[in-house]
Amino acid sequence: MEDFAKALQEQEKAMENIRHKLALLPDLPGCYLMKNAEGTIIYVGKAKVLKNRVRSYFTGSHNGKTQRLVADIRDFEYIVTGSNIEALILECNLIKTHLPRYNVLLKDDKTFPYIKITNEKHPRLEVTRRILKDKAQYFGPYPNAYAAQQTKKLLDRMYPLRKCGVMPKEVCLYYHMGQCLAPCEKEVDTKEYDHIRQEISSFLSGGHEEIKKELKRKMQEAAEDLYFERAKELRDQIMNIDAIMEKQKITSVDTKDRDVLGFAVDKGWMCVQILYMRQGKMIQRHASVFPFYGEAYSDFMSFVTQYYSDNPALPQEMLLPDLPIPLEEAAAGVSVELNQTIEGATSGEETATAEIMDAMSGATALQEWLGIKVLVPQRGTKKQLVGMAEQNARVALDEKFRLIERDEERTSKAASNLGEHIGIDSLHRIEAFDNSNIQGTNPVSAMVVFIDGKPEKKEYRKYKIRSVQGPDDYDTMREVVRRRYERALKENLELPDLIVVDGGKGQISAAADVLQNELGLFIPVCGLVKDVKHRTAQLMVGDPPEPISLARDSQEFYLLQRIQDEVHRFAITFHREQRGKSMVTSKLDAIPGIGEKRRKVLLKHFGSLKKIKEASVEDFRPLSIGEKLAREIITALQDEES
Repeated sequence: MEDFAKALQEQEKAMENIRHKLALLPDLPGCYLMKNAEGTIIYVGKAKVLKNRVRSYFTGSHNGKTQRLVADIRDFEYIVTGSNIEALILECNLIKTHLPRYNVLLKDDKTFPYIKITNEKHPRLEVTRRILKDKAQYFGPYPNAYAAQQTKKLLDRMYPLRKCGVMPKEVCLYYHMGQCLAPCEKEVDTKEYDHIRQEISSFLSGGHEEIKKELKRKMQEAAEDLYFERAKELRDQIMNIDAIMEKQKITSVDTKDRDVLGFAVDKGWMCVQILYMRQGKMIQRHASVFPFYGEAYSDFMSFVTQYYSDNPALPQEMLLPDLPIPLEEAAAGVSVELNQTIEGATSGEETATAEIMDAMSGATALQEWLGIKVLVPQRGTKKQLVGMAEQNARVALDEKFRLIERDEERTSKAASNLGEHIGIDSLHRIEAFDNSNIQGTNPVSAMVVFIDGKPEKKEYRKYKIRSVQGPDDYDTMREVVRRRYERALKENLELPDLIVVDGGKGQISAAADVLQNELGLFIPVCGLVKDVKHRTAQLMVGDPPEPISLARDSQEFYLLQRIQDEVHRFAITFHREQRGKSMVTSKLDAIPGIGEKRRKVLLKHFGSLKKIKEASVEDFRPLSIGEKLAREIITALQDEES
């Protein structure tokens, strides 16, 4: 009670401080940083007018998600910027630096393949999923790796750039095929590379029709000069261009590269949908679904800013949605682009017009920062494309919730049905155990928890076996069950409705004996028996244990498989960790002059056994290890491998 009163008093004091600071907020653009009781930054936002935006968090009502954020705020600070674009960039950098828990945090999921012309003296073509600031040229994204590889293969045949990763000592087959300029033996003029770069860039940026015309002209010349083999090669290249380009659906009359974005929100979640259009064709769509806590459009713009901040493969044009409010009357007869203003709005339309201008200002800042055209279309084909992206976002979000509901129904029903098969009225909590050792070394055990048929990972536990010597599975089971439920009784933890062990009659009897005869607990124990292919075969229950018949295609059997696979995965992962540590320790400890202290210093400095083995004598000097001992360490590790 005293703790609660103290916490309430501290909260009141914090709110009093916040009220004083709210009165001093300026009418300027900038970023604000919300902090919790520990002083940790939990949310970063931007505003055109700091006074209005920050005050809005502490006045009026909010939805459940925003209420959770506001309830954690105990202080804030702000940074004034000179413009909206400065606020946009600052917000992006602050989010990446502090990773606030309530912000939209972009995961590194930009994994579409791109074609890259490397920035080297002798450039190469590569297919990559990593976009770096390395002054290379990037083109894409492509729908999948196959499409990117096929396009690269075509370009490799058409343009004689270097193919090898490491320059060879003499010319290779590619030179004799006319697909390489042989920079390994000949000096290649930079102007020639510039010309090839320009041709490839033109091709990948929508100029393939012009390239086709040039190839047709060369093919006709070769045929007229009776160079039929060369004419056939050129004809094949034209056919390959057609084959690759026709695999994509045309959705636009022009050939611009553009990204079309839309978003939808529901139940505190947001889905952002990006439609990638390249050379006038839609090649891919990508959805990101995540919880959000702030204002929807602001968090959407935060996502967009993070997504494009480090991406050099930008489109020529980006289409963004309006704010998600009815704008039909306010926007009637008005076509809005970034270099226009909204004029002639009636007094009844002023609010909606202001909202449109908010969207415009965000897009303007994004355009200025990225250096590409950013539009918020109000009518026509571009508006329809944004509508398509928004519809896809709504469908993806709806699908997520329907899958969750369906999954929850299935898993909870499967748990309930499994309880009926075993003879348990309520099967809410299941705890499952698995032991792991290889030839008796580093024996460990693991426990996973499933509640209403779903894994509860925060309650998983790992056990290093203390009392058992050698591969004794029954005694291992006894030790782990004893340790788990002695502690559960001592700390008054929730007990399971069912305990699942990996094994048959022996493991079940060992667990039941400890529970009943040592701890006085009468919790049902069942065993999962595997077949010769190490797959879940049957469930055994009772005293003495008898098999329970379950249909292989039932949800109950599927639930058992998930439980067995999960506890086995968890145990094996823990065992590998322990075994790896043990191997590293034994290898270093076997070297004269290396004790526990030095072993820890070596591993901390180099990071792994492999890096120690690959190090040079000089690399050991910062650790005050002389040449003689350094050579002994390297030799001992290399000898052990051989």
